[in-house]
Amino acid sequence: MRRLAGAVATAGLLLVAGCSPSGGADTGSTASTTLDVSAAASLKKTFTAIADEFERQHDGVTVRISFDGSSTLANQIQQGAPADVFASADEKNMDKLGDLAVGPAVFATNTLVIVTAPGNPRGITSFADLNKPDVTTVICQSAQPCGAATETVERNTGATVDAASEEQSVSAVVTKVTTGQADAGVVYVTDARGVGDKVGTVTDPAFAAVVNSYPIATLTGARDAELASQFVDLVRGADGQRILRDAGFGAP
Repeated sequence: MRRLAGAVATAGLLLVAGCSPSGGADTGSTASTTLDVSAAASLKKTFTAIADEFERQHDGVTVRISFDGSSTLANQIQQGAPADVFASADEKNMDKLGDLAVGPAVFATNTLVIVTAPGNPRGITSFADLNKPDVTTVICQSAQPCGAATETVERNTGATVDAASEEQSVSAVVTKVTTGQADAGVVYVTDARGVGDKVGTVTDPAFAAVVNSYPIATLTGARDAELASQFVDLVRGADGQRILRDAGFGAP
């Protein structure tokens, strides 16, 4: 709403200038530019903050972000969806883009955690406990980074989760738990931190061995390659890294 209101106000000023007695154009006005960013669902809070900072630093620029599972976003980009920058929750989905991604670089890392209803009423203490008969568990689809990481934990531990559902994004897993549709879910540490006391958390030693690396890249179809590169620089620079670190992300 803030950005829409700003656009309306700008349009109004231009209309007034066009109808002025002198009939002269307002050559001092700043043209509006939109930067399209596709980012993994687990980056919603941090990239919203980074986008606000980028807009503050770049007059006339609006950052429009599409958040979803990394696999879903990669597929959309391959099919021609407008995107200037892509930030994935794993390197596999970035690699899927091939030459469409320009100079991908890792900017953060993340690990898994179990989220439960507040107070952990089912008494879950480990990854294996997700298969207890009275526990309804949800996980991410295997095509998504959080799902692929969960599968790796399954292989490492020999415990396969009999999930009630496999969700398209990590945020959907969190929602199932916070709304009481599931007793537990496997998500990233940052997602658990983002919802605070709406969930309980349970760690397992096996999670430490499975680390997701998050790469970011400009895309060959970017309408303004320089502006896209500046956004990437902000994410990888001191301000972006501080925002990511405060949210619980690990260093690249």
